[in-house]
Amino acid sequence: MAPLIVLVVAGLVARLIGQLGVASLREWAAATRVGLAVMFCFTAAAHFNSMRPDMIAMVPPFVPNPGLMVTFTGVCEILGAIGLLVPRTRRIAAAALIVFLLAVLPANIHAAQAGVTLRGAPPTPIAPRVALQALFIVLLWGSSIRAPR
Repeated sequence: MAPLIVLVVAGLVARLIGQLGVASLREWAAATRVGLAVMFCFTAAAHFNSMRPDMIAMVPPFVPNPGLMVTFTGVCEILGAIGLLVPRTRRIAAAALIVFLLAVLPANIHAAQAGVTLRGAPPTPIAPRVALQALFIVLLWGSSIRAPR
């Protein structure tokens, strides 16, 4: 649930900054994009820090070279996050991140079923994992693909 907390806090801070005078953050869509970008950078960090072994354990057995896949997905998250913040790439980045979230869903399901822990914490059950991914997809769609600005 840490990614959700990061998303909400970063989005609210961005919206507050918009209310304090930064015109580009006055709209909820823009603040949501900032929240999503911060959240994706936050989750990407786990691919490269002490949580990396846990991330590798999440990779389903049918995926070859789990270490490389964890690195690749971490880079995808960072690039997607940057893309959300650039007006010219916002829509394509959001679409790519939606595809990304769907592509990593099997890893989240595998982690829940296999009891893979993150820093020793018990695994999150499948339903909340899927719900969280669905929320991220809805927010990406609403703030970056459907949103006019």
